[in-house]
Amino acid sequence: MSVSQSEKAKKFQALHAGPKAFIIPNPWDAGSARILEGLGFEALATTSAGFAFSLGRRDGQVTREEALEHCRAIAEASDLPVAADLENCFGDESKTVAETIRLAGSTGIVGGSVEDARSDGKIYDHAHAVERVAAAVEAARALPFPFMLAARAENFLHGRADLDDTIRRLQAFAAAGADVLYAPGLTSLEAIRTVCAAVAPKPVNVLAGIKGQNFPLAEIEAAGARRISLGGALARAALGALMSAGREMKEKGTFAFVDEAAP
Repeated sequence: MSVSQSEKAKKFQALHAGPKAFIIPNPWDAGSARILEGLGFEALATTSAGFAFSLGRRDGQVTREEALEHCRAIAEASDLPVAADLENCFGDESKTVAETIRLAGSTGIVGGSVEDARSDGKIYDHAHAVERVAAAVEAARALPFPFMLAARAENFLHGRADLDDTIRRLQAFAAAGADVLYAPGLTSLEAIRTVCAAVAPKPVNVLAGIKGQNFPLAEIEAAGARRISLGGALARAALGALMSAGREMKEKGTFAFVDEAAP
C-alpha cells in the first residue's frame, strides 16, 4: 500500500480532533477490511472476537503472536489507519503491557487499546489498572509516530454496572496520558453523556452493535462521543447470514439466500 504508517497516524489523530464523530468498523480479515475501505469508512479497528471466531475459537483464546500477525495483515490490506483491539495486552504486569504496545507499533497499526480486566474478566484494582495504562502510554510515546492509545474501563462488560467507578478509572487513565477513553457496554445515552462530560476534552469511544443498545450515530454524537466502534458485531452479522443460509439449505432445500449475497 502507498500510504506510510506516519501518514496514517496523522490522519487518525485528525479524525479524533474533527468536528464530528466517526464510525470505526471492525473487520476480521483482509477481505472484510478492503470491503469496508471500499464503502468509504475513514479508519478501521481489529476485533479480538471476530478474529477468534475466524479461527474457530472463543474470544480471548488468541495468543499475542497471533494477534500481532493479524494486526499486520489488516494494516497491510488497507490504506486506512488501523487501530487494534489488544485485549488486556496479553498479561497482567505493566512490563508486559509496554512490550505489547511496542510490538504492536511495529505491525503497521497506528492505535491500540489496553483493558483494565484480566483475561478471566476480573477487574484489576484501581492502582494497578492505572499503572498498566501509564506503562502503555510510555511505550506508545517511544514509538516513531503518534500512536493513539485507548484506555478501556471494562466494568459494564463484566457485571459491574458502577458508573462512578468507571468514571474514576477513565479520569485516572486520562491523567496517565491515554489519548482516548472507552467504557464498553454503557447502557444508556445518559450514561454516555455523563462519561463524555466527565473526561472532556478527551475523545470517547462508544461501543455500538450491542443488542438493545443500538443508539443511532447522531444521538451518540450528540451525547459527546467522538468515535463509534462495533467490536465483533460485524463478524457476528456475517456469521448470522451464514447460519441462516445453512439452515435454509438444510431445512428447506432452497437457495434463496443467494439473492442477498455479495456479487
